[in-house]
Amino acid sequence: MHPDEIARNMDGVLKAVSPGRKEALLSSPMVQNHAAFLHLLDDGALVCAWFGGTLEGKSDISIFASVLEDTATGWGPPQRLSSDPSHSEQNPVLFTAPDGKLWLFHTSQPAGNQDECRIRIAQVRRDAANPLALSAEDGRYLDLPRGCFVRAPVIVRSDDAWLLPIFRCVQRPGQKWNGSHDTAAVGVSQDDGATWRLEEIDQSTGCVHMSPISIGEKRYAAFFRRRQADFVFRTESTDAGRSWSVPQATDVPNNNSSIAVTRLRDGRVAMICNPVNAALSSDRRLSLYDELGEDDGRPDADPAGGFAPVWGVPRAPVSLCLSEDGGQSFPLRIVVEDGPGTCLSNDSTDGRNKEMSYPWLLEARDGTLHLAYTYHRRAIKYVRLAPGWDRAVIRSMS
Repeated sequence: MHPDEIARNMDGVLKAVSPGRKEALLSSPMVQNHAAFLHLLDDGALVCAWFGGTLEGKSDISIFASVLEDTATGWGPPQRLSSDPSHSEQNPVLFTAPDGKLWLFHTSQPAGNQDECRIRIAQVRRDAANPLALSAEDGRYLDLPRGCFVRAPVIVRSDDAWLLPIFRCVQRPGQKWNGSHDTAAVGVSQDDGATWRLEEIDQSTGCVHMSPISIGEKRYAAFFRRRQADFVFRTESTDAGRSWSVPQATDVPNNNSSIAVTRLRDGRVAMICNPVNAALSSDRRLSLYDELGEDDGRPDADPAGGFAPVWGVPRAPVSLCLSEDGGQSFPLRIVVEDGPGTCLSNDSTDGRNKEMSYPWLLEARDGTLHLAYTYHRRAIKYVRLAPGWDRAVIRSMS
């Protein structure tokens, strides 16, 4: 679809497109909408948060969210949850703490300088009189080094510590960030988010967007997007997240774009991603922010000691990959939506961008699967799959 046609369909109304499948394009006042995150509330309502503005990295990029009430036929209106006019605010993450408070974490950076990013936290409140209305406090920055980024939610360890998955955009003196030295880490808070310390993951250069899940007693597995655009990588903890193994490649290709992972009620691991990598496409672009037009005279970071990052590999199809061995392999891969996936431009208005990226997924208590992802950088697309979705798809494939 052309961006104008996408915009005409951004009404948030759920539409049945096939048996057991409904879809909607969420409403937004912004021309660029990206990085969806889904979160289920205790009453069954679903919140989708994302960032929107004119262009990723611009200072008009802010956090937005909408609510889909349980049994509703459409999403509520978009609510702006951040508004710093001097920073690009990106990658929202929602977390309901053990005491019931709802928290928003998001990144805040000047222009395309991810190595100067800081993480903000703010409490989110839902209006008792209007459950579609959300508001957020101004919040504060976490006491973590600059260059810390988030994408996946907090997990609560057995000792009640909060573990926040982080990737570090490491500063290179005199050089501009380009992703060449990014590493993985975990932010740890033992006072309900008041203070934090950083724990690095060994030999994780290139591993970002850490997405951890529980896979058993004191066992976690975590999965990574890769700057090298080769494969999704995996690490494991056998001591409830206190230490992690050296990340290793899985069998799922990765295009240097976001992934999301969850453990289903039946014990399988489900990953949503674009299973394509640099070996499968020759498409390339210079960097993530090469359209900002903000040249401060610094050269791009030298990849020596790190890796040369790969940008521009197509971001499609959107696929669900299923594992029965704790995420060590994903033999079953179900295409949710396909298309060109072209991402050589971040522009949301001229139709050049056709990516379907940055997906998120959640399983509800009844087995319904909720999905959301960027649609051509113009809209956030929501897909609901009814319980038994995988059996129906497998039957259609046989």
